[in-house]
Amino acid sequence: MPAKKNKKGPTKGSGGKNRRSLEGKKTTLPKEERHWYSGKQKSRAAKSSSAGRSGAPGPQGRPDGGDAPRQAPGGELLIGRNPVVEALRAGMPAVRLFVANSLDPDARVNEATRLAGDAGLEIHEVTRAELDRRCDSNGLPGAAHQGLAMQVRPYRYADPEDLVERARAAGQAPLIVALDGVTDPHNLGAIARSAAAFGAHGLLVPERRAAGVTMAAWKTSAGTLAKLPVAQAVNLTRALEGYKRDGLFAVGLDAEGDVRLDAITLAEDPLVVVVGSEGKGLSRLVREACDTVAGIPITGAESLNASVAAGVALYEVARRRSPVQ
Repeated sequence: MPAKKNKKGPTKGSGGKNRRSLEGKKTTLPKEERHWYSGKQKSRAAKSSSAGRSGAPGPQGRPDGGDAPRQAPGGELLIGRNPVVEALRAGMPAVRLFVANSLDPDARVNEATRLAGDAGLEIHEVTRAELDRRCDSNGLPGAAHQGLAMQVRPYRYADPEDLVERARAAGQAPLIVALDGVTDPHNLGAIARSAAAFGAHGLLVPERRAAGVTMAAWKTSAGTLAKLPVAQAVNLTRALEGYKRDGLFAVGLDAEGDVRLDAITLAEDPLVVVVGSEGKGLSRLVREACDTVAGIPITGAESLNASVAAGVALYEVARRRSPVQ
């Protein structure tokens, strides 16, 4: 019998049109070329040995012996090469670093892995698809992670009294910035940056209905939140009253202040500068808790952004506290 003909016809080549698809994805660097690999293995061995001595549970891998990353009990995901490197330089508390396994050589990636290794962080090579999935689960769908992400620890807020003790331990008159209903985390980050620049000893924020230390605040602060403590108060008015009993004066900022900012005489004393919310300004109870309310004289605009007002006020305080050169 004659052989059956192939109904599909002869196999055709692509003619080179699909050559790119045949090239495959970028290769992963062999472990001997990854400068963090040996340190990573030493860190794991040390952790395993320490856990064995202390009786604490050690790293738990997959049943087949793999080293799948464990889920952090909390915290957020910081993404992007520049933000991750800046956070590592500033010493931001973190748990692990995720690096895409098909990255082009980049100085920021090399620095990130080196700093993470020096800090004892877990370093995990994952696929881009895995990084995409982690961004989605952290409320960052479609975010441009650039192949680099870092799992940070939940922020640990200080106690309001800690800020005063920090100043007195340094032999300085306390300078604290309290935020009354500031809800934009970018404003919180910008205020933190100004506070650090002009010598403040910390920020005080309400526990509810106010911005907290999130990744947005962190990125806007340019790393200063790693060194400037932020305290939370269950009730901001009571916290201000407690500061006043401890010898601090409270100066509120409001467009309709009782005095001009450049006329206040409390700058050299232990001080709390109270910044109102972006829209409503100081709440009634907080305003009543302030020793005085100062206004910043401006022309050409009705009001200033909360972070700008805080920066102007802190500059004025720093100018008055610093001796004339």
